[in-house]
Amino acid sequence: MINPDKDDPSPPPLRGSQRQRIELGDLDMRIARDGTWLYQGSPINRPPLVKLFASVLHREADGSYWLVTPAERGRVVVEDAPFVAVAVDREGSGRDQRLIFRTNLDEIVTAGLQHKLRVETAADGAPSPYIMVRPGLEARLLRPVFYELVEWGEEEAVGGERQFGVWSGGLFFRLGEIADLEED
Repeated sequence: MINPDKDDPSPPPLRGSQRQRIELGDLDMRIARDGTWLYQGSPINRPPLVKLFASVLHREADGSYWLVTPAERGRVVVEDAPFVAVAVDREGSGRDQRLIFRTNLDEIVTAGLQHKLRVETAADGAPSPYIMVRPGLEARLLRPVFYELVEWGEEEAVGGERQFGVWSGGLFFRLGEIADLEED
């Protein structure tokens, strides 16, 4: 007799007119820190295929990443962030400016309420800047992109504290600490 929980080779039961999504577990797919997508350790060199996978990438509340289609779902390992911001353009200036980022997969996002810019600082003081691309999915800014932001940055008083950052979409995004230059 077939154990319906283990040995049943038939498709999952239908729910209304839709099938239950099949859980595939780990897909042996990884997104490297530099934005390269790998399958079984080899780079996926077809950009349209990578863009297709990226279009169904989701992040769960526990921080795990999954490729999710109506039929299947499988886990993907992400070393840092699933995307990399490779360029930034600026429209306008000051508080009215808009910072427009392009990712390694040609997605365009403008820093603002829906696409927040944030900078994490490592124990050694090195900055790791990110921008939200889609809910739960960020792009790490390449170093030249971050340096461009720093060049455009300005000092601003926020909550009674001096901060260094940039404006975009009517919001001020902190880029880092302002060194205390006062002498003893």
